[in-house]
Amino acid sequence: MNERIRSPKVRVIWGATGEQLGVMNTKEAVVKAKAVGLDLVEVVSNVDPPVCRIVDYGKFKYEQSKQTKERNKGKTATKMKEVKFRVRIDTHDYNIKLSRAEEFLSHGHKVRLQLQFRGREMAHKNLGVELMERVCQDLKTMAHIDVEPRLQGRQVVAITSPLSKDKQVRKFKVEVPDDYVDEDDEEEEEDELHEEEASADKSSGRS
Repeated sequence: MNERIRSPKVRVIWGATGEQLGVMNTKEAVVKAKAVGLDLVEVVSNVDPPVCRIVDYGKFKYEQSKQTKERNKGKTATKMKEVKFRVRIDTHDYNIKLSRAEEFLSHGHKVRLQLQFRGREMAHKNLGVELMERVCQDLKTMAHIDVEPRLQGRQVVAITSPLSKDKQVRKFKVEVPDDYVDEDDEEEEEDELHEEEASADKSSGRS
């Protein structure tokens, strides 16, 4: 802006009307702008000579900010959310978890669906895969299945992304009680704690 413009010559546009004033000496253009109480603002720098407008700088910045907000209106920062399942999940918990997944998807987030096998459940891997396929099927009115259910070690994982708002239809809008506790999150925390304790015992030489 004004004296900060480095190029010795600039192509000048009268901001209010868009009138082309042609190529001018930069100092001359700055004097011309200030003579009417305005500023010389560089708007295109990657050309020779740079393009400048004679405008009210404060108003110019406000309009730019307004246009940026309009462009970003409605956009949602996409995050990867996670919903966990168990092989022997009951109907009530299943509905709550699907409701949570739908809520994430309705806000434009991707959802990672995870089923963790525990202990002897590994002997019934097919049940876990079938459950995750059912979950994906139930979410098809809300999401596109990016990664179909697949076995990864001791877990089955699938990834979904939201459909456009006009195509989403919720099927599991369940009211979650205030005292509801996700047992899968608690069990995972306990498993991690046990692993840390076992690692600490091993490091200290205890059996």
